Amino acid sequence: MKLWGGRFSQETDKTANDFQASIGFDQRLYREDIEGSLAHAAMLARQGIISPEDERQIRDGLNSILADIEAGKLEFSEDNEDIHMNIETFLTQRVGSAGKRLHTARSRNDQVALDMRLYTRRTIGEIAALVLDAIDALLAQAREHLGSVMPAYTHLQRAQPVTFAHYMLAWAQMLRRDYTRLADCRARMNECPLGAGACASTTYPLDRASVADALGFDRPTANSIDSVSDRDYLLELCSDLSILMMHLSRMCEELCLWCSWEFRFVEMDEAYSTGSSIMPQKKNPDMAELIRGKTGRVYGDLMGLLTVMKALPLAYNKDMQEDKEAAFDAMDTAKNCLRVFAPMVRTMRVRTERLRAAAGEGFINATDAADYLVRRGIPFRDAYTAVGKLVAACVEAGTTLENLPLSTLQSIHPAFGPDVYDAISLDACVNGRKVPGGPAEESVRAQIAEMEAFLAENRE
Repeated sequence: MKLWGGRFSQETDKTANDFQASIGFDQRLYREDIEGSLAHAAMLARQGIISPEDERQIRDGLNSILADIEAGKLEFSEDNEDIHMNIETFLTQRVGSAGKRLHTARSRNDQVALDMRLYTRRTIGEIAALVLDAIDALLAQAREHLGSVMPAYTHLQRAQPVTFAHYMLAWAQMLRRDYTRLADCRARMNECPLGAGACASTTYPLDRASVADALGFDRPTANSIDSVSDRDYLLELCSDLSILMMHLSRMCEELCLWCSWEFRFVEMDEAYSTGSSIMPQKKNPDMAELIRGKTGRVYGDLMGLLTVMKALPLAYNKDMQEDKEAAFDAMDTAKNCLRVFAPMVRTMRVRTERLRAAAGEGFINATDAADYLVRRGIPFRDAYTAVGKLVAACVEAGTTLENLPLSTLQSIHPAFGPDVYDAISLDACVNGRKVPGGPAEESVRAQIAEMEAFLAENRE
């Protein structure tokens, strides 16, 4: 008979039982379920709700079950539906009536709410650590390429000169925001729902604060109805992971472009590339492509969970069982992608000669030519127009601004002097942009130092 089967005189149809059983996916919560049960039993004993001997037997039984699960000695059963009932059944089989007292003053509603918060909190920590590893990989490339000039792009058209280091730091800033979002989510969700019961708490004199403290929460949740019906923290996490995956996807899109024969800006390490079954020459950036593709999975997890929660009345509904597969998939996918992304970036070879060659084309020093005129008292809009005419002349002649003779420059505007060539050289264009956040070497070094401090602070 089911643990909840007291008022039932008929067994659950097998197809229906299989349909509603969640042990196939919630078994990963076994550690959290046991951790919560240990804290709950200890509190029950302190409050005089169960005897110290019952608490000792429950504690010993749960610890032996944990050891046996991790040793692969126990098999979960769909007849017991979920992780909670499986573990309670194991416990009762081992310690008898003491095991039947564990569920006093507790419902599966607040139990699963606790388990998911414990699991999510731990997993956020794992994902956050992987984000820091990815930032560290980007910083390693940045340190190595402070002087590697390349074009920045707008509209996927060459725009202005920067360095590869500056570009890597742009990606690092994206991931830094992801880290802080994860930290915010973890802080907001760190409240303990145990003691809420099914929805209206209990008549037993529970010490919810002591359980919250024992489990590392900041405080108990404030309202018993909200405690068992809230999945905002999972929605928030899936949203945060969607943004993280969007950032990884954007980075991987550029890596796929950059390692193509058309760009040849980078070469992926063979450990993170694959070949073709028919084309011997191919070296494909499959890891980057897969990260880009798996972004859609996490988006789908977020939308699926939002749809499950839409219009659900308070408090707990069986629909909410559907939160786990979506949340687990989003967490797993983000972790797997980050585990590949960091070493893939760390090991890629940057083709600095190709970067500089690309920077030498596309008139990315045009703004600097206009700024040269502005420093000589020409209004910016007039300077802009003059340089636009020069670019048109270069396009027609098949040359570049720095290769135009001074006479041609002065025929467009007399304010051009011989020193213009120094002003519009690629290195001068980059290192003249010394404003905070810019691509000049001194600015990039400051950005690296600040990001290193961020890593050191959050790895403590």
